[in-house]
Amino acid sequence: MIYKTAKITIPEIIFGINSLNKVAESLNQVGGEKPLIVTDKGLIDAGWVEKLSTILKNAGFEHQIFSKITENPKDSEVNEGVKMYLGSECDSIIGIGGGSSMDAAKSIAILSTNHGTIKDYEGANKIRNPLPPMIMIPTTAGTGADVSQFAIITDPKRKIKMSLIDRSLVPDVSIIDPILLTTKDSKLTAYTGLDSLGHAIESFLSVSSNDFTNTMALNAIKIIFKYLRRSVASKTDLEAKEKMALATLQAGISFSNAGLGLLHAMAHQVGGLLDAPHGEIDAILLPHVLRFNLISSVEKLAHIASLIDKKTNHLSKRDRAERAIYLVSELCKDLEINKGLGHLGVNEDNIAKMSKNALLDFCILTNPRDADEKDIEKIFHEAL
Repeated sequence: MIYKTAKITIPEIIFGINSLNKVAESLNQVGGEKPLIVTDKGLIDAGWVEKLSTILKNAGFEHQIFSKITENPKDSEVNEGVKMYLGSECDSIIGIGGGSSMDAAKSIAILSTNHGTIKDYEGANKIRNPLPPMIMIPTTAGTGADVSQFAIITDPKRKIKMSLIDRSLVPDVSIIDPILLTTKDSKLTAYTGLDSLGHAIESFLSVSSNDFTNTMALNAIKIIFKYLRRSVASKTDLEAKEKMALATLQAGISFSNAGLGLLHAMAHQVGGLLDAPHGEIDAILLPHVLRFNLISSVEKLAHIASLIDKKTNHLSKRDRAERAIYLVSELCKDLEINKGLGHLGVNEDNIAKMSKNALLDFCILTNPRDADEKDIEKIFHEAL
């Protein structure tokens, strides 16, 4: 038997209905006095930023709001947020929103105490100075940015997404309130839920997985297959929202500590090129990447099939592994994500460059099967 030593890093987690009300208490606990709230226009329109602001005001906390974050946050947006943070003499950061707002919040934190540009921190373990206290409040069930050591920022000049990875990017506190999921439309619910599924499956297949992360990942997979369809079908199904929030939390803890793989290395290139929804890209690519990884992951994929469909237990491991890929494809079809990358705007001319860039993405390092440029090009072609 091979024993692995696992080092697990997670924030303090406050989970449950109306847990948003704990934000002032958490801010006081981490030593913040004047936070910068990092968010987007959608969250302002939904009323959640106003509610957060009211909670902070009632507790006596002065704060600033930076809401210029777009779907795939750009380096320029981070720079503008840093100017507000420093110019307003803030001392802490609260990110509220989906992965875009939280990734931007983390990146603003980096540059508020470290020198240079956000590009200087692309890759792993490049942050030297301590970051300000960070509280993250997710409003989607998908990204896991509130518990992870990852931040993803778009570089429009190079048309790529930069992966920033460092344990200091794990927030101090994650406040997960399932009620915040009830204002998201069905498409965003589907995209983010499938992103979470990608996190769970990739971290389970990762070469850096361990018993702890596997437990988190497998439970997330089981919950997603049981509740994602319900969550997409109804904004008001609070049980489904709460379960999906739990699945996202567990998938986030898993991938933060075990890593991801080829799926995200490739998806980052499409998102950097087209500014398209990350979860939709994940959903399109996931079955194709799983098919590529099959020869290295038969036993684990077979385990996934048995977990979500007990009727497969009589099958051989190979057939169960094939069944797992089929079940993922069927889930995507049920959520009406059944088109290829071509409908997003990817064409044959983009594939060579995206494949080269995917090889440079840090996520590929923990993929269970080695991939070269030709392998990645083939997968992109299949996913068109």
